[in-house]
Amino acid sequence: MSLSTAHRRTLALAALLVAGALIAAGCSKKSTSVLEPNGPDLASIKNGGEMSMQNAAVRAVASVDANGNLAVMVMTEHALGAGRLPASVDGVPVFEEVTGRIRAMAVADHQSKQTPPIQMGTSGGWRYDLANGYCCGGTLGSCVKKGTTQYVLSNYHVLEADIVSGGNNRVAQAGDPVVQPGLIDVSCNAANAQNVASLSGIKSLPSSNVDCAIASVISGQVRSDGSILEVGTISASTVGASVGQAVKKSGRTTGLSRSSVSGLNATVSVQYENECAGGNSFVKTFTGQIVIRNRGSKFLNSGDSGSLMVEDVSTNPRAVGLLFAGSSTSAIANPIGQVLSFLGATMVGN
Repeated sequence: MSLSTAHRRTLALAALLVAGALIAAGCSKKSTSVLEPNGPDLASIKNGGEMSMQNAAVRAVASVDANGNLAVMVMTEHALGAGRLPASVDGVPVFEEVTGRIRAMAVADHQSKQTPPIQMGTSGGWRYDLANGYCCGGTLGSCVKKGTTQYVLSNYHVLEADIVSGGNNRVAQAGDPVVQPGLIDVSCNAANAQNVASLSGIKSLPSSNVDCAIASVISGQVRSDGSILEVGTISASTVGASVGQAVKKSGRTTGLSRSSVSGLNATVSVQYENECAGGNSFVKTFTGQIVIRNRGSKFLNSGDSGSLMVEDVSTNPRAVGLLFAGSSTSAIANPIGQVLSFLGATMVGN
């Protein structure tokens, strides 16, 4: 089998075993002040034309207000000022919605090579993560720090899992490069990726209750504010998980996705391999884990391992857990407090 065949490492390199009842645009141009879905009609209105619900342009902007009542919404790039719009049309209230300039929205690419300094929530992994005709990778989830040194945080099984010199005649060790994107997104050719960090050599498994690893940032290669693709900067504080809590994550495969916590204190058993593919395996049982809804693997899928799960708020969300395993119905995360305690680290954030 050729090394050009990419092996996309599963969420925990194997199936999640059940433990008990739980699983366990366009071009742009300078616009007019009023957005014009029916340009001539709206232009005539602004010049004193008929302001009536019989006018197609008026009907086109009919909407509901904040209280759910029928209203005419006029979207403007800049506020028109008092008296520029009528209070109502045929008894229907009129309100102005200042939107700013509306642009086509691009989707962040979590699998392509970024221009340094890179953001987190991106494809990445150990530079030599290939064996027996396959290459692997996952997600560089977030940044943490120990003292003044900044590190990339991901899973053990993304960064440090090769512990036998089988298919590639080497094992992961401190100082080895971590690349972005991961080998699975550069046709298994590390020359097409870039070194962004160096392995710390900390191997959390099989002895600890967390699946985590860190790599010290190479100067200039990673944003110092720890920004995550489609999430932005996060808080330096963390928060515990709670049932029903709204959460989100940014990962290599499913990008920005949202869900909610469905369970706490779960016991799960996960099977791991000792290298990218074909290595001997071991089963690790974790306790006290966070369970998240993952119907159809829309929240977390293969390659998303190492993603940081944060609370679903728009500004500086707090970290909740480190995602590492799952099935097509549920995802599993280590509580972030346990991860940071094991590493002796704190989150990079505001």
